[in-house]
Amino acid sequence: MNKKQLVEQVAAEMQTTKAEAEKAVNGVVEALKKGIKKDSIVQLIGFGSFNVKKRKPRKGRNPKTGEPLKIKASKTVVFRPGKSFKESVNK
Repeated sequence: MNKKQLVEQVAAEMQTTKAEAEKAVNGVVEALKKGIKKDSIVQLIGFGSFNVKKRKPRKGRNPKTGEPLKIKASKTVVFRPGKSFKESVNK
């Protein structure tokens, strides 16, 4: 499912226009971004949680040349589904 399909699904669920549904989807996405940046975690009970994970610096290789290089430390966002969400997917 892409964003356009998500907006259509939200519009159908809310019985509203696609424009209103798109505003709602964009609002949720922006709120998630701000919450993760501020608190490093956003928990949605029954759905899952988004956490910031820190990656240590490591050694890597350029796949084209095979030359070794250093990869800097970084942060990434990981999603951990909640129990009820996992159960609904596994049915």
